[in-house]
Amino acid sequence: MAVTDFIPGQRWISNTEAELGLGMVTTNADRRVTIVYPAAEDERTYATDNAPVSRVEYPVGDTVSNSAGIQIEITERIEKNGCFIYIGNDADGEEHIVPEIDLDSHVQFNRPQDRLFAGQVDKLSRYKLRLNTLEHQHAQQKSETYGLSGGRVQLLPHQFYIAHEVANRYAPRVLLADEVGLGKTIEAGLILHQQLISGRAKRVLITVPDSLVYQWLIEMMRRFNLHFSIMDDLRCTALEMSGSENPFDSAQLILCGQSFINNNATRVEQILACEWDMLIVDEAHHLVWSEDAPSPLYTTIEMLANVIPSLLLLTATPEQLGLESHFARLRLLDPDRYSSLEQFREEQEHYTEVNALVQKLLAENGIAQLSSDAQFQAELNSFLGEETATKLIADAQEENAEEAIQQCINHLLDRHGTGRVLFRNTRDAVHGFPQRILIPHPLPMPDELSSEMVDFSLDEILKPESVLGDDWLEFDSRVEWLDGWLKAHRHEKTLLICAKAETAQALEEHLRLRKGVRSAMFHEKMTLINRDRAAAYFADTEEYAQVLICSEIGSEGRNFQFAQHLIMFDLPLNPDLLEQRIGRLDRIGQKNDVQIHIPYYEDSAQAILLRWFDEGINAFRHTCPAGQALFTQFEDTLVGLLLDGADEETFETLIVESQQASQKILLEMQQGRDRLLEMSSCRPEQAAQLIESVEDTENRHQLVEYMEHVFDQFGVDQQTNGLHSVILQPTDQMIYHRVPGLPDEGCTATFSREEALSREDMQFLNWEHPMVTGAMEMITGSEFGNTAICTVKLPPLAPGTLLVEAVFVLYCAAPRHLNLQRYQPQATVRVVLDNNGNNLSAIITPNHLNKLGERVKRHAAQNLIRHGREQISGVLSKAENVAQAQQEKLIESAVSKATTILNEEVERLEALSKVNPSIRAEEITQLRADRASILELLGAAKLKMDAVRVAVVSD
Repeated sequence: MAVTDFIPGQRWISNTEAELGLGMVTTNADRRVTIVYPAAEDERTYATDNAPVSRVEYPVGDTVSNSAGIQIEITERIEKNGCFIYIGNDADGEEHIVPEIDLDSHVQFNRPQDRLFAGQVDKLSRYKLRLNTLEHQHAQQKSETYGLSGGRVQLLPHQFYIAHEVANRYAPRVLLADEVGLGKTIEAGLILHQQLISGRAKRVLITVPDSLVYQWLIEMMRRFNLHFSIMDDLRCTALEMSGSENPFDSAQLILCGQSFINNNATRVEQILACEWDMLIVDEAHHLVWSEDAPSPLYTTIEMLANVIPSLLLLTATPEQLGLESHFARLRLLDPDRYSSLEQFREEQEHYTEVNALVQKLLAENGIAQLSSDAQFQAELNSFLGEETATKLIADAQEENAEEAIQQCINHLLDRHGTGRVLFRNTRDAVHGFPQRILIPHPLPMPDELSSEMVDFSLDEILKPESVLGDDWLEFDSRVEWLDGWLKAHRHEKTLLICAKAETAQALEEHLRLRKGVRSAMFHEKMTLINRDRAAAYFADTEEYAQVLICSEIGSEGRNFQFAQHLIMFDLPLNPDLLEQRIGRLDRIGQKNDVQIHIPYYEDSAQAILLRWFDEGINAFRHTCPAGQALFTQFEDTLVGLLLDGADEETFETLIVESQQASQKILLEMQQGRDRLLEMSSCRPEQAAQLIESVEDTENRHQLVEYMEHVFDQFGVDQQTNGLHSVILQPTDQMIYHRVPGLPDEGCTATFSREEALSREDMQFLNWEHPMVTGAMEMITGSEFGNTAICTVKLPPLAPGTLLVEAVFVLYCAAPRHLNLQRYQPQATVRVVLDNNGNNLSAIITPNHLNKLGERVKRHAAQNLIRHGREQISGVLSKAENVAQAQQEKLIESAVSKATTILNEEVERLEALSKVNPSIRAEEITQLRADRASILELLGAAKLKMDAVRVAVVSD
């Protein structure tokens, strides 16, 4: 570019910073040109021979605005002293003369044709990336499991069935009550993630017991990339002092302890003053209620539940505190539906009859009963109605009897009163759990303890290292046993849990420094980063720590099912805490039996507690849902024995009574077990289809290829790190200041779900990860890659032939939660025309241009556009006409698909509401409103040009 090409007063636009608006040349001297950008109140100085700018030349017929904002249609363009003067008429027909120096500087060239004619041409690689992005984005949003595949979780059918069933509802209000270890937190996270990514929810409040706040914070962040803000009095006060009127307005996703809002009128009032979409309450069995005196916490949650549209309650013990307490939680979900405790009692008895019918259908003679047992048919007729029952009986008498049985069960499940608002899976129904093996290790009590135990507190008795002195490691027989055991099991990963961080630290240093054991520690006094490193070291499959030594709090929220040995250096008094420890290893996905090692002093309080846990309530070998209730019942006797020593007769009596009480509670729970509820909580065939859908849409290899392209174009450094992972680092060459989801310090990421589950220190890149969705939105929401120019060798076409490829998308502005792409038959409409207007779309495929297209230097491309503008503009107009001819057919197809899907959803919900009162009226109303909006918006959709590629046939 010659120096004389830049003349003061000319208008140019930056190729790399289009957001600066229209620039104006101010000086051109010493091979430097200075361009001021009035809209951005900024200026740039470039070398004249390689300035990244394009000359702006508006042709006759274009519409421009002057600095006063008056729009004129250009009728004449005059060039004088290297600058243009535009002459045209405004909307009233009045003529205006506009020197280009007087053009509006706030102009943006976003449309592909505008950018093309302004000389802003992108690399071919960016153009290809844009089109790939449109296709991938459409494929994901069409998926049945959109929003559910992004979590760092195992693909477990029962969890995904519940998440899919709940997350696709309008403002879901349900009780998640799976047994311990089955993943209620994961189910809630999946539902929440889908609601957020689909736009159904934006603001969420989670309240949990104080001890679980950080566990939830970490779980949401690591598994679902959801970053919650913890709200407590200290943070609220700090925000208020900094000028915030309502601290709960400071974040979209907020997490708080239940004690923080319990009986705290000021904070509850602030919460109620905000707009929320979803409330999640963990450990909901803590919400104590009676008709006369509900607890303060229950009253608080009730106030919030009355104004927040969506509510998820989590508890592993829905009926442990009795039917009244169970009713109280259902009452929070739907106070209109569950308004009378007496009526609820009657309904529960009615469900037992339905349950009995289902069990008969599942029996070996189920087909015979359905097809020929008159009494059974009469019972079925009373529940399903004559028309439905008659059809099913007729089907059973023909060849499709199995299908009739399943349909009959489905109809009965739909009529199950709490089945739509309550989900509960049990270990009896979900398979895949390991066996638990208890291995006690009796040891001699140190001499320093044997004579002084009566002077110690209960906490000191159960954690004797706290009173053995600073050199306790030297004569504690548990430490000596640990040294020998670890040497004998050198190649087996072991998790050791003790109560205190000080004990964990002392043990780890002793083993690592004095015994040469590959060890790591994990406790609450460490930073989150150091804890991550320790967990990663333990999880590694090549260079790993043999033993990870955790404190009580440090082990919370972490899953180590890749290890099979658990050593409890001490025993907790609380049975639920004991279950939590074992639950670190005893989880779905554990491939080995869990071996539980208990080193303990003979004839000590530890020995008493061990026997009571094992023989009294069977807490080691099986889960003990009645553990806390049993501890409460026998606490006084047990604590007395622990403090005073075992009186053999009293202790034997305690064991027998504990066994009897445990059997009684478990029998009551088993008899009260609602098998109908379990069946409605996971329908295996549908659950299997969901898992298959997630696996199909993951397309790991396509994602790897796509993100490599993204990182390359965005300027992110990527280095291979083993077979399944990559190290990503920001660089100075990045085209954007930040890439969504990429930390400033970089990160290690994997595309493998299996790797991500064992390596929590890695980011799990999938189609729903913020780094991927963020990159897609940056590409499709900007002009990135929407123009390109290339040369191509196509022998059938004469050299010099001009080809224009225009890509259109069906566009309509709509709320995100409606997800209109779900109904659109294709992502794009592609039209290819030559300079004679011949439609070559079916002949010249994207692969032709992608594989054969060759780069054209920017200066040559700009000259080609400048000289061929009139011809290209004419071809683009014809391309728009060709695309418009397809618009009606596309819209018709989308409307037809939407009508079919939405009508089925509305009709099913309406029919269900007639037999199941748990269907809320507002849910049907919202579904009807969404149907009307979707059909109206699709009907008004327009094809919009999204990208243009010009190709010149070469010889």
